[in-house]
Amino acid sequence: MKKKILAFATVLFASVACVFAEGAAPAAAAASADGLKYLAAAIAVGIACIAGGMAVGKIGAAAMGAMSENAELSGKALPFVGLAEGICLWGFLVALLIIIM
Repeated sequence: MKKKILAFATVLFASVACVFAEGAAPAAAAASADGLKYLAAAIAVGIACIAGGMAVGKIGAAAMGAMSENAELSGKALPFVGLAEGICLWGFLVALLIIIM
């Protein structure tokens, strides 16, 4: 629980620092908007990949336990691992949409 709070605080601090780090020059406003866009894309990919890794870990452990009892379940368990990995791809697609728009 403490690791999750620390990770959330780090992301929050980084996003607040980006907002307040901009200068008073009006030309810097466009650069700041681009910076926030890239930061949002990075957060989208990062959170999706962390969640995907956690899901693959839990599903993989359960699949290995089931396959140790019944070897015929290997073909039924692997698609669920692939679905969990798809979470990372969705995060990547969201990041591309953020950068392109």
